[in-house]
Amino acid sequence: MKKKVQNFIDSEGLLTPNAQVIVGVSGGADSVALLHLLHSLGYNCVVAHCNFHLRMEESDRDENFVRTLAAEMKIPFENVHFQTAEYAKTAKVSIEMAARDLRYAWFTEVCSSYNAQAIAIAHHADDSIETLLMHLVRGTGLRGMSGIPVRNGKVIRPLLCCSREEILEYLMKYDLDYVEDSTNALSDYTRNKFRNEVIPLLETINPSVRRVLYSTFRRFTGIQSVYDKRIAEIKSSITKDDGKTFSIEIEKLKQQADVPTILFELLYPYDFHPDQVAKIAQHIVDGHAGKIFYSDTYRLIKDRKYLLVSEKVEGENGEYTISDHCDELLLPRHLRIRRLKNDAGFEVSREANRIHLDADRLTFPLMLRNWRIGDSFIPFGMRGHKKLSDFFTDHKLSLAEKEQVLVLTSDDKIVWVLGLRTDDRFKITSKTKQVLEISMLE
Repeated sequence: MKKKVQNFIDSEGLLTPNAQVIVGVSGGADSVALLHLLHSLGYNCVVAHCNFHLRMEESDRDENFVRTLAAEMKIPFENVHFQTAEYAKTAKVSIEMAARDLRYAWFTEVCSSYNAQAIAIAHHADDSIETLLMHLVRGTGLRGMSGIPVRNGKVIRPLLCCSREEILEYLMKYDLDYVEDSTNALSDYTRNKFRNEVIPLLETINPSVRRVLYSTFRRFTGIQSVYDKRIAEIKSSITKDDGKTFSIEIEKLKQQADVPTILFELLYPYDFHPDQVAKIAQHIVDGHAGKIFYSDTYRLIKDRKYLLVSEKVEGENGEYTISDHCDELLLPRHLRIRRLKNDAGFEVSREANRIHLDADRLTFPLMLRNWRIGDSFIPFGMRGHKKLSDFFTDHKLSLAEKEQVLVLTSDDKIVWVLGLRTDDRFKITSKTKQVLEISMLE
């Protein structure tokens, strides 16, 4: 098994000879075998153990076991304590996700402090098989068919070439002790259900199912590599990214053999779910420009020629109130407000970003919001109403420019289309006594 693991490390380029490596050791069979293997192969190991305080006395038992093991092997030992349940509650994540986040963040710190080459984790082939099945049941793309990755940044998994059975045989051969996690025998967690119930059931159908699934995800790992290369080529030919907006050229996208698949690969880094991507793909075919889709953190706009992806603006789609006593507003635009008298020294602004209004015609609070379909106003110098959509067309605004437009309203009447035009009903006249000055700052 030592030779098998060394060949795997070499073929995957996981470690250089005699490299220093942080080894995550829980005290269980897999991590004890990993530590013993890497140490025997001549790598400079540092033991890293997390006490998550989730299993009462067992958590302290595991810590003491790993501490003693490291001392017996004369290997540096690093340890950390986490109040995992409290973190999970605060972060609003599951216990499993909380433990994962805390563990990997700390491993990264330890790796940096030792200037180690990598962080070795004891996932094995059976873990990857369980992951593959979980992805299939939940729904997955090609990426999920590859199981657990051999490398993810600094994190490496040298035991992915070995089965659980091989690991147990190795422990017996070298008479290595380890501790048992009592929760592994339970089926309370999703992974344990697959481990303890689903895979044994599949083995009644095909006793070689583990070997078959292992071969499958190894094959898909190679396919994924070819696939990723092709996706990267397509991405470079049909997209642009200026740091603020990620643009996908619609006509070039439509020329691809499988638009929904390509679109999914382009959009999944922006948190768009498969169902959303399917709707966006359909809208490309039969929808009009102007449709907006939102993920948790990003916004996608269908322009005439492009799909435009950018970060959601804080407070987007919200309304911002300006009270009678407000003199400055920072979001979503920086506005500065002053009250003036219409006296002999006053001159009406002719600047697009600085306006003067008849304060007595305004009803507070004013409201700053995104423009809406159906909005209309009386542009300064005109007598009749004009729809904002027609106003934008007259001014040849692009879809992206339209999407950024905000309006200031008073009693549901548009007072100012920011940066473009005020409403004639609120203009300064000879009868104006009090003036409201609003400046839009950069």
